[in-house]
Amino acid sequence: MTRLGDSVQRASELLAQDLSAEETIERLLEETGSRRYLDLGDLSPQEQAALVGSRTVDLLPSEEQLAERIEKRRAEGRGLHVKLGIDPTAADVHLGHAVPLIVLSRFQRMGHDVTLIIGDFTAKIGDPSGRTAERPPLTDEDIARNLAGYQDQVKPFFDFEKVDFRHNSEWLGGFTFGQLLSLLSQIPASSLLQREDFRSRLADGSGLTMSELLYPVAQSLDSAELGDDVELGGVDQLLNLQMGRRVMEAYGQQPQLVATLPLVEGTDGSGAKMSKSKGNYVGLRSTPQDVFGKIMSIPDRLMVPYLRAWTEWTDAEIAAVEARVAERSVHPMDLKRIVAGEVVTALYGVREAMAAREQFAAQFSRKSFSDVGSLPSVELAEHGGDGIASVLTKVLEFTPSASGARRLAKQNGLRLVVEPPEGEQRTVVLSETDALRPLGEVVREQVSEDGAAVYLKAGRKLAVVAGA
Repeated sequence: MTRLGDSVQRASELLAQDLSAEETIERLLEETGSRRYLDLGDLSPQEQAALVGSRTVDLLPSEEQLAERIEKRRAEGRGLHVKLGIDPTAADVHLGHAVPLIVLSRFQRMGHDVTLIIGDFTAKIGDPSGRTAERPPLTDEDIARNLAGYQDQVKPFFDFEKVDFRHNSEWLGGFTFGQLLSLLSQIPASSLLQREDFRSRLADGSGLTMSELLYPVAQSLDSAELGDDVELGGVDQLLNLQMGRRVMEAYGQQPQLVATLPLVEGTDGSGAKMSKSKGNYVGLRSTPQDVFGKIMSIPDRLMVPYLRAWTEWTDAEIAAVEARVAERSVHPMDLKRIVAGEVVTALYGVREAMAAREQFAAQFSRKSFSDVGSLPSVELAEHGGDGIASVLTKVLEFTPSASGARRLAKQNGLRLVVEPPEGEQRTVVLSETDALRPLGEVVREQVSEDGAAVYLKAGRKLAVVAGA
């Protein structure tokens, strides 16, 4: 059995036990957390390709061809050459940026050669992927400032001692106009204009600069310069990565394989990807307690995508725990605590994860929400006849629209929290139908204890229901 197989067997035994027990969870986090450093070199080419393929959105041309390329390189006595480009557009890094690095780390631990490309030249153009307007180009000072803390922030997910760093200004800076014209003569303009974001911008009159149009070509020259076997990138980079295959063919090289990774949804459950601009991100500089709390705020439907994105769990382990949730032998909240613990373990270790777990339980399970401090309030006497969705939208302004409130309920993010004078706090998950019912009617139906404090919780936002 492989080293990964041994670990999966041990973890599977733990996943069959009581997943609310602290001792079990600590052992589980130690087992799965240690996989981030596990030597995967004993996996067969087929097993390696399957492990990579299980986390990609696209693996082109195919998983089978990746296995064949691995086997070919092994016969030559070497590993694959795998590349990931970094466009230094921000100084702070969040959890979403770690997704490709985790897969890159697996390639590294399988024994392949890994290169990180610092896109210092292409950053001055600005990647137009998915944008409705041209992005302002970065200066040398911007790039240097943004790169300064990058390595320190993402090092929990990646071993920088075993990586080759290259700046694409090394070859793009000296690329001549004649060389560019020669290359462009082999690339149909239609292949650049087929992008949906480009077509949309041209259709609505937003405009498109030549520098943006040529960005995919400039990025693709990285692949031709290094002779990659595989290039990783977000799913929004698919057309750029495919252009790398076309440019390599123009240079008479064997084209690279392309592996795209998901853009993971943010913590607010709105459907938008994790982004600093939307405030739905987990910063890699956040404290263990903040990381744990933000993961605990996600809707239940994001637990599996988060397990897939940021942990070393295999598909079989994820399926096993999903089945236990479905059969109600594991409570969704217990699984969410495990997901939060996994992320804290990756950043800070098991000890900090268990401490954050304990602190969260103390704050939100055993203490009253009255300890939280000042909270917005909705008066039942005044708004008890209003639908909950209307209260959330017009009174509390927790959601942008009634449909947003219903969507939150559909994602199990809408709840009543009841704190009786005696006994433990309990939570009532409200359905999409409940979101349309009068607040007072739902409160009377769900709250029977005299003198109980009642709170309305929408995602991470909390309000007192006064006069309940």
